[in-house]
Amino acid sequence: MTTIKATSTIQENKSRAFVACPVTFVMEKIGGYWKPIILFNLLGGTKRYSELKRSVPTITEKVLIQQLKQLESEGLITRKAKDTVPPHVTYELSKSGKALRPVLYAMAEWAVHNSGKLSKTFSRQMADFPME
Repeated sequence: MTTIKATSTIQENKSRAFVACPVTFVMEKIGGYWKPIILFNLLGGTKRYSELKRSVPTITEKVLIQQLKQLESEGLITRKAKDTVPPHVTYELSKSGKALRPVLYAMAEWAVHNSGKLSKTFSRQMADFPME
């Protein structure tokens, strides 16, 4: 990974926004294309790596691994590995990750109400995720 120059103007502006704006804080934690999708798929409960990969078929293995590591380092998911061959690894939302449930559902509900013809497909998927 490349190191970020401490005196970078972009980094200075980003750190100011991070402190001044709660939305910036949230976007720093769950922003990007894949993280909210992964978190949404974990709302249904604990999943193995292969289950996550199937639930987000367009993501590459490399990106999925990177995103899972980042979410784990942010404390939003927990990773449990059993010392077996082959390895048995599961992922689930942490307490902090579970607190994002209303945010993720609000995003999904907005998509259902504003997507036109696609909403029927979304609605079936929404039923798979318990509200509590």
